[in-house]
Amino acid sequence: MGRALALAVLAGCLGAAAQTSSVREQYRVRHVASGLVYLDGGSADGLAEGMRLRVTHLAPGDARINAREAGWIAVAAVATHSAACEIKESRLPIQPGDTAELAPEDVAAVKLARTLRARRKYAQTVSFSEGDPLEAELREYVPRPELPEVNRFRGRIGFEQSAIVDHGGGGRTLQEGLVLRADLSRIGGSYWNLTGYWHGRINSRSAPSRLTLTELMNRTYHIGLHYNRPTGRNVAGFGRFLLPWASSLNTMDGGYFGRKVKKSGTVGVFAGSTPDPTAWNYDPNRQVLGAFASVERGDFERLHYSSTAGAAVNRLRWRPERSLLFFENTLLYKRTVSIFHNLEADQLAKALVTPGNRGPRIARSFLTVRLQPHDRISFDINHNYFRGVPTFDTRLIGTGLVDKLLFQGFSGGFRLELPYRAALYANLGANKREQDSKTALNEMFGLTFARIPRFPFRVDLRYSRFNSSFGSGDYRAVSLSRQVGDRLRFELQGGQQSLRSALSAQSGARYLNTYVDYLIGAHYILGAGWTLYRRGMQNYDQAFLNVGYRF
Repeated sequence: MGRALALAVLAGCLGAAAQTSSVREQYRVRHVASGLVYLDGGSADGLAEGMRLRVTHLAPGDARINAREAGWIAVAAVATHSAACEIKESRLPIQPGDTAELAPEDVAAVKLARTLRARRKYAQTVSFSEGDPLEAELREYVPRPELPEVNRFRGRIGFEQSAIVDHGGGGRTLQEGLVLRADLSRIGGSYWNLTGYWHGRINSRSAPSRLTLTELMNRTYHIGLHYNRPTGRNVAGFGRFLLPWASSLNTMDGGYFGRKVKKSGTVGVFAGSTPDPTAWNYDPNRQVLGAFASVERGDFERLHYSSTAGAAVNRLRWRPERSLLFFENTLLYKRTVSIFHNLEADQLAKALVTPGNRGPRIARSFLTVRLQPHDRISFDINHNYFRGVPTFDTRLIGTGLVDKLLFQGFSGGFRLELPYRAALYANLGANKREQDSKTALNEMFGLTFARIPRFPFRVDLRYSRFNSSFGSGDYRAVSLSRQVGDRLRFELQGGQQSLRSALSAQSGARYLNTYVDYLIGAHYILGAGWTLYRRGMQNYDQAFLNVGYRF
């Protein structure tokens, strides 16, 4: 009996060690679509919802040390051999072929789970006599540890000092601000999580009358406190967010509350303001209140479908503006086909409903169909419609943040992955407004190089010519970035745009943004940057320096 028992114990330990050592830590990005990243591994490899992975770029033939961090993703849905992940933090565009590495604490969690499973099997197959010391030892060993995601605090906080020199006669301005990047999960053992990025001004002396380009771009970030208990029925969130079930409503400052209905449905309410200058109906003085119902079916390995419908009322400076119905539908078939459509219909709006007609009328519609027959090439067909005139901030045209709003009517495009981590993409469309007698050609072309020989930077070149309801024009932009080891990162973006519009006094602009980020030791970060902006009504230089702590 003693010898048999010893052999059983040895077999159990070897089995546990074998299972623990086989934990898979790296995955490949198979597909990127509709804000989701699909990996080539799933629950069979130990992946589970909520796990985080760091995504890195590596050009073919380069040493591993030259890999550049593209961002962080979190597993949102998992099948046996694949997983769909949400992008939580993005520094570079995530592309198929990138490497996703499981966070160390999640690796430890998988190892622990497999070890416990092995020991449970051993405890079930071997019986002990009463009072056996080995049995007592095993009972004491079976742990009930705190889950790795409980009270996991990661982030960065920093103080920033900036100076603006206005060449148009506005003098000089000094500003103080804060930079916050947070990833706090299961705070205090609860199901509340704080995630996102915020960069804002806390003090200004002799502030300029308008926001700078840097401040406008900072307004596109999201940060919020979210509650989601997997086994519970309530979900909630507060902060600057996209409504998870209807992202087409654009960024809101406010909150939402939802309740899960069975396994596939959610109903809820939301309220907030509209701070995002890239939104098609941007107005910082607008408030919105609404309710929604959403349903989600299928799985990401085969066919997946989600649909949201709701109603909302808008107020402008707290006065009634419009009431609307909104719909958002997504259909995915494996990684081959994806269809997305969102629609807003006005129920009552003086500006959008003709006299005597108080019925619903379409105010906004966007449809995109994406086909990917091969990993290296994809095609998309789009239709974009606005009944009114888009009101996004036109200073952002040259940054590429509002490209989707430049094409109205039908358009089509492609993206081709080339050797050496290069990519070519283009979009063409025939735009025709209601008052136009003929169509106008809109076009956009881009070329990306992950790394050029003897020029160690990631390069993105882009050109666009547009003719839309808000005006016509073109822009040219270039972006350079470089990650040097794990400590230094450099970014540069520059461009020139021209705009002819009766709605804006801006006729053209040139801009240049630079930024350097350096990690000192394990926790301290030093950052610096400079912005140059030249146009007819606003000419300034902005320099800033920030010092931060990473935890």
